[in-house]
Amino acid sequence: MATSQVETVSTGADKAKMAVAAALVVAAVAGFYLLGRQGQVAQWAALVVGLAAAVGLFLSSEPGRQLIAFGRDASREVKKVVWPTRKEAMQMTGYVFAFVVVMALFLWLTDKTLEWVLYDLILGWKR
Repeated sequence: MATSQVETVSTGADKAKMAVAAALVVAAVAGFYLLGRQGQVAQWAALVVGLAAAVGLFLSSEPGRQLIAFGRDASREVKKVVWPTRKEAMQMTGYVFAFVVVMALFLWLTDKTLEWVLYDLILGWKR
């Protein structure tokens, strides 16, 4: 029996990059609020520059490179999907709506039947 092993390698440099990236996000948000009197341009500049620096630092770390590789693999897989034609999509949508209507009628009939049995026959509460 073969067991799969997940190998996670996290160096000190990657941990430091992640910590600095988190600190940059906090600093960007804090700068946005602290620069309120300087005007909106300064606020948004501090936020955008801080977040861009955090993202850049994150993407240079190993988890960031793994995220980029995952995104590429996911994009490659999506290109392999065979999407339904318009006619097939409309047919399947019609089937779903028809099923919903049938189930709604079934549940309504079941509810009314149980209501009649319980209230009228068993309890004798005539309305």
